[in-house]
Amino acid sequence: MSLPVHLVPSLVGVHVGDEVSLDGDEAHHAVVVRRLRVGERVVLTDGVGLSVTGPVASTGKRIMTVSVEEVHAAGRPEPAFTVVQALPKGERGELAVEMLTEIGAARILPWAAARSVAVWKGERAQRSLAKWRSTAREAAKQARRVWFPSVDALASTAAVAALIKDAAVAVVLHEDGGHPLAAVDLPTGDSTGEIVVVVGPEGGLTDEEIATFEAAGALTVTLGAEVLRTSTAGVAALAALLSRTRRWS
Repeated sequence: MSLPVHLVPSLVGVHVGDEVSLDGDEAHHAVVVRRLRVGERVVLTDGVGLSVTGPVASTGKRIMTVSVEEVHAAGRPEPAFTVVQALPKGERGELAVEMLTEIGAARILPWAAARSVAVWKGERAQRSLAKWRSTAREAAKQARRVWFPSVDALASTAAVAALIKDAAVAVVLHEDGGHPLAAVDLPTGDSTGEIVVVVGPEGGLTDEEIATFEAAGALTVTLGAEVLRTSTAGVAALAALLSRTRRWS
């Protein structure tokens, strides 16, 4: 069984033989919720590729120390996938973020599509973004990731179009897409660039949105005959694309 993973602010300069402290809510979760005890092995990561492994040296209510036995530096997984997720209603946004994180998305971009049922404004926008980021953080630990995904602030359609323009490959999921997802050409080689997947809202994409994204260089694709929910379509597409990369080979 893989070791539990916990997040620390930084591991820069940490070496074998050092002790690393975990405090606050993260330590409380490790000691009180997970019931980690002295001697049990654990992984600590900074979420940007560095991780250490070792036994728990001491515990308190909101503090835990780990003796470092191993230090690892992992390169960023390539190719990197960004998922533009139109705002779903209810808790489906957190569900989408959780699954996208577990499966390997590098970046998640909430998008205010024209037909999005949910609306992020003012304090609600701040709370909702905080929930998405917290969900991604917890899902990354559950998935034993050492590179945590970023969850950006709410994007406009113009911002998504700019992202597509700079991407190595960009696809827009649509039930009437003119191309099957399996036919999309993925970049090869060591420098593969960013692959962007755009997921529309429950009400579907507007003609104007599709035209804007296609003009920016995106390919409109279909996953098949079935129409998936916005909270699961991105996961299905990401899995299909990942299966064709060296990350899943």
